[in-house]
Amino acid sequence: MTKNYYPLYAGGRLDEQSQTILEQIEKANGKPLIFQSIKEAREGFLDKAWLGPVADNVKISLTEIEDKGGMIPLHVYTPAGEGPFPVLLFFHGGGFVCGSLEEFDPFCSQLAIGAKCVVVSVGYRLAPEHKHPAAVEDAITALEWIAANADKVNGDKTRVAVGGDSAGGNLSVILTIIAREKGIKLVYQVLICPWLFADSFTRDSYNYFGEGLWLSTKTMRWYKNHYLQNEEQAKSYLVSPGLIEDVKGFPPALVLTAEFDVLHDEGEEYANRLKEAGIQVKYNCYEGMLHDFVILPGKFDRAKLAINEICDSLKEAFRTEG
Repeated sequence: MTKNYYPLYAGGRLDEQSQTILEQIEKANGKPLIFQSIKEAREGFLDKAWLGPVADNVKISLTEIEDKGGMIPLHVYTPAGEGPFPVLLFFHGGGFVCGSLEEFDPFCSQLAIGAKCVVVSVGYRLAPEHKHPAAVEDAITALEWIAANADKVNGDKTRVAVGGDSAGGNLSVILTIIAREKGIKLVYQVLICPWLFADSFTRDSYNYFGEGLWLSTKTMRWYKNHYLQNEEQAKSYLVSPGLIEDVKGFPPALVLTAEFDVLHDEGEEYANRLKEAGIQVKYNCYEGMLHDFVILPGKFDRAKLAINEICDSLKEAFRTEG
């Protein structure tokens, strides 16, 4: 008999692959993240087999840009052909604590090929070694650098988009705010299961899925406590960008959520706010799926559909602006 991992939720059903992975986690009975050291958490963050292969015909190069906190590493993924190419400035997830440029090589390379764009993945500083606002400062530096130096990566500075998953989605929305303030043009934003509110863990999706084995409320608090210096910071749009009420002038967006995800409601809420402001939005909740499934095409078949949706949306946005 299939176990109901979310008894409070009266919605749909877990996808078969989502169900299977939760069963595997339960049987493994491993140490919960909240009891792991930072080293353990990072080493066990992503299973290489789940990430899928690096795409063929993509050149991956490493460069660095200078920030007041030091040097920020960038992985640049360039598709075959002649540029200049449109640019996606990408920020990986991991709760501001985990995740690395290398782990996201497969995902970013797939985007570069599928969207026919240069993907610039930013190795922002992680907590708790570097608490807020370090990650935001690095993101802003990367945005300003690409706006002025897109040609250095064979990119077209008139066609720059931002995107990220989970915590990376948080940074992406913050950059739409910063870009508006600084007069930097962004043509699109791609938000994958974004974490947009650190000030509250009380939305319905937290109540439904917060006790789960994949991404729980306790895990979210663990990430938050490592990331922030104090609770007051969570009230700032530089930590909780979903708090921003005026979204006028923001770029069009693709917002993807997973049905069985504590972050589902805030992604949907943000997409609705953009729509209400007259901003063009594509919103898709992938039924039966778990948080951040999109970056794991080696584990979830539906991740491949989501990656195709991202690439098609980016190509359309870049074509419109080209």
